[in-house]
Amino acid sequence: MGEPGRGAAGALPLRRLAQPLLRRLSELLDRAVPGRGWRDLAQRAGSRGTVRLSPSDLEQCSLKVLEPEGSPSQSLLKLLGDRGCTVAELVELLQGLEHTEALQCLSLAGIKIVVQPDSQAVLAGQVVKLCCWATGHPFVRYQWFKQEKEIPHGTSPELVLNPVNVNDSGFYICRVNSESSFVFSRWARLEVCDVQGASHEGFIGLPENKLHICIQPQLQNLTVGDALVLECGAVGNPIPHYQWFRNGFPLANGSKNIYTVTSVDVEHQGTYWCRVFNDREDQDSEKIEVIIEELSDLQEPDLLERSNHRPVGLLYYAGHGYENYGNSFMVPVDVPNPYRSANCLCVQNILKLMQAKETGLNVFLLDMCRKRNEYDDTILILDALKVTANIVFGYATCQGAEAFEIQQSGLANGIFMKFLKDRLLEDKKITVLLDEVAEDMGKCHLTKGKQALEIRSSLSEKRALTDPIQQTASSAESLARNLQWAKAHELPESMYLEFKCGVQIQLGFAAEFSNVMIIYTRIVKKPPEIAVCRAYVTDFALDLDVDPKEANKGTPEETGSYLVSKDLPKHCLYTRLSSLQKLREHLIFTVCLHYEYPGIEDTMDERKEVNVGKPLIAKLGLHHGFKTKNCLQTCCVANNPFHNQMESSPVASQYYIPSHCQPNSCPGVYHPNRMCAGNIRQLEACSCSGTSRILATRHEVQNDSRPVGKSNVPVETTDDTVELEFLLSNSLRFPEQQQP
Repeated sequence: MGEPGRGAAGALPLRRLAQPLLRRLSELLDRAVPGRGWRDLAQRAGSRGTVRLSPSDLEQCSLKVLEPEGSPSQSLLKLLGDRGCTVAELVELLQGLEHTEALQCLSLAGIKIVVQPDSQAVLAGQVVKLCCWATGHPFVRYQWFKQEKEIPHGTSPELVLNPVNVNDSGFYICRVNSESSFVFSRWARLEVCDVQGASHEGFIGLPENKLHICIQPQLQNLTVGDALVLECGAVGNPIPHYQWFRNGFPLANGSKNIYTVTSVDVEHQGTYWCRVFNDREDQDSEKIEVIIEELSDLQEPDLLERSNHRPVGLLYYAGHGYENYGNSFMVPVDVPNPYRSANCLCVQNILKLMQAKETGLNVFLLDMCRKRNEYDDTILILDALKVTANIVFGYATCQGAEAFEIQQSGLANGIFMKFLKDRLLEDKKITVLLDEVAEDMGKCHLTKGKQALEIRSSLSEKRALTDPIQQTASSAESLARNLQWAKAHELPESMYLEFKCGVQIQLGFAAEFSNVMIIYTRIVKKPPEIAVCRAYVTDFALDLDVDPKEANKGTPEETGSYLVSKDLPKHCLYTRLSSLQKLREHLIFTVCLHYEYPGIEDTMDERKEVNVGKPLIAKLGLHHGFKTKNCLQTCCVANNPFHNQMESSPVASQYYIPSHCQPNSCPGVYHPNRMCAGNIRQLEACSCSGTSRILATRHEVQNDSRPVGKSNVPVETTDDTVELEFLLSNSLRFPEQQQP
């Protein structure tokens, strides 16, 4: 399709180019390096016989430098245009000069996509046509992609899928090339609905592209704890959107064709249906009943699970600790200063609790210091432990010594865990595995002579961490505990907020730990009449640890979140909330929207209050003993990333005190919860494998209130069109940027 257009585009007279484009080309030629300037262009034009230029013509162009706003290049381009030079001929001359900047300017101005591909939902077996038509000079070529992969033979303006099948579902884009540059079409989403066991007869006679529901939700009879999955499928062009309802009310996380609840309770019972709509019409699915039954007997025979192994007790701890008189103590992050054994958890007491459960194997992996606490002279008299076998202690360091961390790019990892995680899944006797970890640690020059793994064991059987472990019975206690654990990992449902100005914002959530949550926001719809809009979250309860200067950041790492950053959707603003166990009431915060209209200097503001209930571990109400704080902390405008872009110097934090708070109830400027360390030494700088790192003891890093350690995969992720446009466009541009 490119060749026929070549003649028409190539014949475009140079004088027909818009004046702004001609001025831009003139600027590039005027300041070009020797060999690519206007004189070189004139010489090449004359040598190729494209246009006859006399010495007086060149002198006339040269004298333009004497005029205040004169341009020799602009004068030359006018001469070339007046004498019949075409755009295609100018492109060939610039290619000869290898003036890529001018070629790119000319090509981008010349390519224009006049027909964009449409997103649509279709039935499997139909014929689907995606269209992308463009004009440009000297001519254009097409290449279709499905996500980031080129489609073989997809080099025409029309991409035909005949017949289409479910594997063709996905996102499509077309790249339009000229001689020296390219542009992309918009993304087109193709949904292919496969109705099992049904023919297309029911759809014969329907108007083309009409919205039609082809998959209806089905009646559900469930038991508490089961997963609820409701599906609705529709075809149509424009592509259908979905909104699920329960008992007449829209569901916050019900904007996809499949609605799921991972673990249902009786509150999820009700009448469900889905509304399907696009820009032209809407339809409601059939209404179905979801019935939830409670378990009548927790000891039903079919719930019993048998195993040849007895339960296992496993404790892994990474953090500050100490050892006095043979007893090891784990130090919480909010202990007073100085702290004593009464403020800490005794490892030997935990072992006693494990033995009471008649565990068959007890493993303690303690990544902490074992130095004496000089402020604690208490001698604990503990009840004698049972004489039982199969107890293994893996201490990160020897008695009286410190345990170290490597800190790099804001992420800390204990030396012990650094080597342990490389062998954790090996099917070896646990003492053998720990011996090999000790040997690995011994080869690390960072900690030689400072830290060595100590192993204590009373193994009487060959036991490994990879042994299959099951409970002997699913007791009422264990089921209740599992239910509590599941509740502690429930995230708020993703939601979309509509503002009066027409802007739509997505609000999503992810878990880094059971007490640490990431909130991410992004703008998914903006009316064309709004020039700029920005959104951020603010007004969090002071029960939570939220540093306003680390909120509403462009990357998760800027908020202090490293463990789940790769799993979060891109191109959002991220805010990290920690200490959710202290949250006494529902989590309520504000989403602020700032937007501007063209030609108006004033910034408009809208605010929406959001209540997401008690997320993650806050559901369990583990807040006893914490002091109540009634005022709010605000991730304020002065410190949000958009205002930082406008200010040349940092701005001090500002805090918003709501009207219901008395001035004396606010403790002043908020700082994250920090612990005072007794004797904090200067961090020791080291290098490992050529990379600059910081080596610090567990005692030294206790000032950092952010939890670092085990990973927790986010429950909620997003795969909508906006995110994929950013991700896939970047990956598709890369090969082009590598071209000479």
